[in-house]
Amino acid sequence: MDARKTTIPAVSVAMRRGDRLLLVRRGRAPSKGLHAFPGGRVEPGETLEAAAARELFEETGLRAGPLSLHLELELEGTARDNVYRLTVFRADHVSGEPVAGDDAEAAGWFTLDEMETIPITRSTLAAAREILTGVSPASWVDIDRET
Repeated sequence: MDARKTTIPAVSVAMRRGDRLLLVRRGRAPSKGLHAFPGGRVEPGETLEAAAARELFEETGLRAGPLSLHLELELEGTARDNVYRLTVFRADHVSGEPVAGDDAEAAGWFTLDEMETIPITRSTLAAAREILTGVSPASWVDIDRET
């Protein structure tokens, strides 16, 4: 990683209900219109787990049960001087239906087949494949360089 880049810690939650995962459709730039797992930046002094639970609740109104670490990766930000260190947690759905909030303009449950037909970040789709099928991408390097 370039020493001149600013690393921003971020989290997301891949919540599973049967053969479906919870996604939100982003309502603000730079990812407006793209589907992704609920998540966002970690606030100063906040643990990764607390940030993940907060972002999930803010964007969907759902509370997470136990979170388990799924993966960590670095994604280049839209401002090329930023890098996001993304920690993705897994959680099982406990109860309730998602209601979009904060910067999410929609929230819902999607099968892998449905995910392959909607605007979605490449890292979200790759992680969804891994979670739902057990098949990992050959490499996570540069997986989310949307060009």
